[in-house]
Amino acid sequence: MTKVIKLDEMDIYDIGNNIQISGIIYSGKGNHYLAFLPGEIDDSSFRILDMKLEDWKKFIRQSDLVETKIITNSSDPKLAKTILRKSARQIDVRVSWKVYKRDDYTCRYCGLTGIPLTVDHLVLWEEGGPTIEENLLTSCKKCNKLRGNMPYDEWLNSEIYERRSAKLHPMTRTANDLIDLSNIHKVAHIKKR
Repeated sequence: MTKVIKLDEMDIYDIGNNIQISGIIYSGKGNHYLAFLPGEIDDSSFRILDMKLEDWKKFIRQSDLVETKIITNSSDPKLAKTILRKSARQIDVRVSWKVYKRDDYTCRYCGLTGIPLTVDHLVLWEEGGPTIEENLLTSCKKCNKLRGNMPYDEWLNSEIYERRSAKLHPMTRTANDLIDLSNIHKVAHIKKR
């Protein structure tokens, strides 16, 4: 079901944390084209944000970006262009690839391969979890989004993980259960805005 909402009807702090990019929309010739990343389509949960230019500025700024520039046409106050620069949570691609290789290019939560992968912080980034190999697991975008900001132990005991991990190899599931987070030292993340 599709629902139209205003920006002030949602928690602005979810943007960039629990609400992330999963595709793109193009418009032209009287049509709108939604292009989702593989594995991201869930047509039961569409929300259309009805936003004015000021709402766009807030929304994009909250997307956890170091620098965002919104360009408008002086004669027409519509959004003309948005320039997004490096995210404050951007993970070094060399670290990501080491984690993917270590985890055999497979989601450690559901066991899927051949789909877009992300790395997931075991100790949450928001709670000072460092971006190091020992604190990262390979996760598909869907599992990463479903976990959101749930602490790792709660995630492993959740019904969602139980369903997602149903086809997971028993050795991988045991390995997930045995991860010791006490050796991961937290750091202070300073957002550059």
